[in-house]
Amino acid sequence: MQVDETKEFKPTIVAFCCNWCSYAGADLSGTNRLNYPANVKIIRVPCSCRVNPMFILRAFQRGADGVIMCGCHPGDCHYTSGNYYARRRMTLLFSMLDFLGIEKERTRVEWVSAAEGAKFAATMNDFVATITKLGENRRLEDIRCKKQ
Repeated sequence: MQVDETKEFKPTIVAFCCNWCSYAGADLSGTNRLNYPANVKIIRVPCSCRVNPMFILRAFQRGADGVIMCGCHPGDCHYTSGNYYARRRMTLLFSMLDFLGIEKERTRVEWVSAAEGAKFAATMNDFVATITKLGENRRLEDIRCKKQ
């Protein structure tokens, strides 16, 4: 099978969004007809603290080129302190990804409220541009997860 070199690289992005703020921000972004790339796959979670670092590692293993976690602003969590736990976990994950040799730019944490649809779209556009510059993620890829 020959790879077409003229084909433009479109990264696969996984976005974990909390139900109460970031997912609502994504919805507002769509309602306001603000554009962000269609290759951003949103996974709705009840709270950002529900995102286990293993979910992010598994996303990379399954072929994601970048993973972003979006949650409520610190202090505004629907579950009081969930995003504080998420922030601590992500700090530990960043050091683990550094140890594994994965560029830190491939993972990002953003706080987006339900009223920030424009910020959500701008964040996704910026993140996709960053990942496009980095190219395809091959560090944790599992060839069994690739489409033939």
